[in-house]
Amino acid sequence: MPTMSSIVINKELSWFAVRAKTTHEKRVATLFAQKGYEWFLPLYQARRRWSDRVKQVELPLFPGYVFCRFVMDERMSILTTPSVLGIAGIGPMPLPVNEREMDAIRRVVGTGMELTPEPFLEAGRRVRINGGSLEGLEGMIESVRRRHRLILSITLLQRSIAVDIDSAWITVLPTSKREKACSPLWSSSSYCRA
Repeated sequence: MPTMSSIVINKELSWFAVRAKTTHEKRVATLFAQKGYEWFLPLYQARRRWSDRVKQVELPLFPGYVFCRFVMDERMSILTTPSVLGIAGIGPMPLPVNEREMDAIRRVVGTGMELTPEPFLEAGRRVRINGGSLEGLEGMIESVRRRHRLILSITLLQRSIAVDIDSAWITVLPTSKREKACSPLWSSSSYCRA
């Protein structure tokens, strides 16, 4: 049952993760544009091998999803779009994507930096970027062979993307009590298992 605060949010223009048939994401985005909706389909370059050649292709960073901005009360127009399977949420109740997460993903995609899909990570150190075109973004950091990668997540979808960053730009954010309690040093804590 929705809370009063979610009803207020749903009366506003919000970003939603619309589930689309696999490989139909670009088609769905085009149909949203024809209907006059603001949409966002982040893509990345990947190499695919066929029996006779290797080819660069554009693939969705979040396969099976197209982000669309609309008022939840008007979702029937979205749901009746060909190749749309539904809207991400809890049961039949669509949930808007967290605005900060959405802004971070859009900003990173807008830089033109090389991006890759990543498994969703719940554990990890949160950091803030203090320089370059990503200044002010927050995410989780992962160290890969002496390079640093910033992991940005869409919690609702349990999916993440990664971008390589300069370690000089990183400021580690303080950990919460729960993160500290659930670290390997504190794994016996009952708070972690709750």
